[in-house]
Amino acid sequence: MPQKKPMNDAELAAFEAGQDFEALLVQSAREMGAGKTRKVYTPVVAARENAGLSQAGFAELLGVSVRTLQQWEQGRREPTGAAKTLIAIAEKMPEALRAADPNYKAPRRVPSRSKARQIKA
Repeated sequence: MPQKKPMNDAELAAFEAGQDFEALLVQSAREMGAGKTRKVYTPVVAARENAGLSQAGFAELLGVSVRTLQQWEQGRREPTGAAKTLIAIAEKMPEALRAADPNYKAPRRVPSRSKARQIKA
């Protein structure tokens, strides 16, 4: 796929002048409210969230750039080799990350909001 040439200031101004950003924002909010959008949830996202790590922390642990991790999470690229194996381990056994990184701190499990409300009530 050929790379698009960036717009210059005049082209960008012309593009923006032809857009009704308020209408686009309202339409987007309506679609979100109606459930017409979806969250991409890949095994990479599941492993990272299960480990309780930020993208930067998980990327550092895997030895890849944050951008590479983002591409994996968005389904644009697939992890290969050792990274794929580490992700599978992180998804099933996040405690194994402690052995791989002595500075890794397991996430504190915080009760969900609904449980927190039940406790207060």
